[in-house]
Amino acid sequence: MSDKLVTNLLHELEPVVEENLERHLAITKNWNPHDYVPWSEGRDFAFLGGEDWDPEQSRLDPVAKVAMITNLLTEDNLPSYHREIATQFGLDGAWGTWVGRWTAEEGRHGIALRDYLVVTRGVDPVELEVARMAHMTVGHEVDKNMLEAIAYVSFQELATRVSHRNTGKATGDPIADQLLARIATDENLHMIFYRNLVAAAFELAPNETMRAVTNEVTDFSMPGATMEGFARNSVTIAKAGIYDLRLHHDEVVAPILRNWKVFDRDDLSGDGAKARDELAEFMAGLDAQATKFVEQRDRLRDRLAARAGS
Repeated sequence: MSDKLVTNLLHELEPVVEENLERHLAITKNWNPHDYVPWSEGRDFAFLGGEDWDPEQSRLDPVAKVAMITNLLTEDNLPSYHREIATQFGLDGAWGTWVGRWTAEEGRHGIALRDYLVVTRGVDPVELEVARMAHMTVGHEVDKNMLEAIAYVSFQELATRVSHRNTGKATGDPIADQLLARIATDENLHMIFYRNLVAAAFELAPNETMRAVTNEVTDFSMPGATMEGFARNSVTIAKAGIYDLRLHHDEVVAPILRNWKVFDRDDLSGDGAKARDELAEFMAGLDAQATKFVEQRDRLRDRLAARAGS
């Protein structure tokens, strides 16, 4: 995509950004991370004369620990995400105001999750800090054009929303569930903002936007993919039904594509039409893979249940 087209789109989309920023500010509800943390459970660690963490202190099962840590470390890379969207969108006008507002709202997520885990001693805080340092040192860097960036975050924000919501349920802790539901609400509102920008981009540059959407769907990865052990943790999370291929297809990608009416558009030609064909083929394959994964998971669960009952 040419620099001239990027510049033109940034200018032409600015009224859409301003409109959706105003909409976002009108419907979003401010909240305080400290309200969601059971501070009465907190106590000093050994450095201040208390007791250091012990696995028996955690009320989270192994799956919930993996999911909570993965979600938190993903949120920790906010400085990198800020850099990426600031580079793509700039810091002037409505675009810049959105970049700042989005960053401020996202910042609450990591604060609240870490405070909850440390106060409740849900995970080893030393290992958590080691993992944070390593993950943030690697950072998050992508090679996307502006259309690819807004297409990606449309899917990513919804994927994060689903992951947070299901992680909350998996903890079995009403406080964690409430906190993650609150975070998930933020992610959903962010998704709507970006989704609306892509819808407007389809009207301005349908072929280029279609190519960007196809590129991001077919090469999608979660923003935490660079953290150590991410592949292994993703398998654990998928086996638990917190985030898997079925959810990715049914609750993330397909609904957004329907919202954009991707497969009903009559304004595509050339590479845009080719990109849509590629997307249709990919979605069919993703659906088949999701079905196969769920069937295999169900069979495994049945075997484990039968073994436990014998």
